[in-house]
Amino acid sequence: MAMMDALSTRQAHWRATGDRSRIAVATIFVLAVVSMAVLLISVATGASDASVFDVARAILTGGADDALAARDRIIIFDIRLPRAVMGFLVGASLAVCGTAMQGLFRNPLADPGLVGVSAGAGFGAVVMIVLGGTVAAPVYNLLSFYALPAAAFLGGLVTTLLLYRIATRHGQTSVATMLLAGIALSALTGAATGFLVYLANDQQLRDLTFWSMGSLAGATWTKVFAILPIMAAAFAVLPFMAKGLNAITLGEATAFHIGIPVQRLKNVTIVAVAAATGAGVAVSGGIGFVGIVVPHLLRLVIGPDHRFLLPAAALLGGALLVLADMFARTAVAPAELPIGIITAVAGGPFFLWILLRNRSRLNL
Repeated sequence: MAMMDALSTRQAHWRATGDRSRIAVATIFVLAVVSMAVLLISVATGASDASVFDVARAILTGGADDALAARDRIIIFDIRLPRAVMGFLVGASLAVCGTAMQGLFRNPLADPGLVGVSAGAGFGAVVMIVLGGTVAAPVYNLLSFYALPAAAFLGGLVTTLLLYRIATRHGQTSVATMLLAGIALSALTGAATGFLVYLANDQQLRDLTFWSMGSLAGATWTKVFAILPIMAAAFAVLPFMAKGLNAITLGEATAFHIGIPVQRLKNVTIVAVAAATGAGVAVSGGIGFVGIVVPHLLRLVIGPDHRFLLPAAALLGGALLVLADMFARTAVAPAELPIGIITAVAGGPFFLWILLRNRSRLNL
């Protein structure tokens, strides 16, 4: 009876705050249009004579017309377009993973970068980068282009499972324990990563230094197609978890008694988050705060319903990271800023605001 009363209370709260489903649908539509515009502007921005309309026409026709010069066609189709697509995929995955983790842990501070998941994924990727030619050569030769995303996925999965096991007791997840455990796991994986960096050669060191701060500079169609199946699988699975994530906000016991398979929900969500985060980290390095900023911005507009929150987060996260990357490669041209610096400068103050706004509720 108490659980049904809790469910009725939550439903009454949602009704009292107003039905935002129409606003949510309209927001998703607007974000879809904005995302397309951002992608086109990003591809057209830079050292090229092509306009946004020329780029749009060239993409629609596959470059079959003469709207672009040969040089511009190479720049757009072989350099900028794969970079923009990869940026959108990575941003979407980080935002969706942040949304899913916040729903699963039932707190507003969960984020793959803040609680150590990205650090674990990064450690897996560093293992493959440094040891892929020696100790891990059999794995690298077997998986080829998928070796790096697979290693990052495994590192993110192990870290996520450890985090959930440490932070959850008797069905309740402690926010303070989660944050402290995330710090500890990040320190451990950071130490292990540092040891591997010590073993790296000069070329690997240069790659790791820029990669650790986050960058899309090495984007190619090969990398896009390497991470696309992994991210597509995670994106396809998580929307089916929306009902369960909505119910689990009432508590795991309540969600179980209203028919939600809680353990399966946790398992699938954790694996999907680790897979998408690992794939993103493998190709772009450490990019923080997207997963915590985007869900909060959207909850202010469309509310907490994960049926709308997850697709909206994918669109907004992808668009924001493409914009950040466009700024990173044009702000100090011809040099390039690491994109992780830009997201940290923008996301750090926002995180502090969230922390101060929720500290009484979170007992921090």
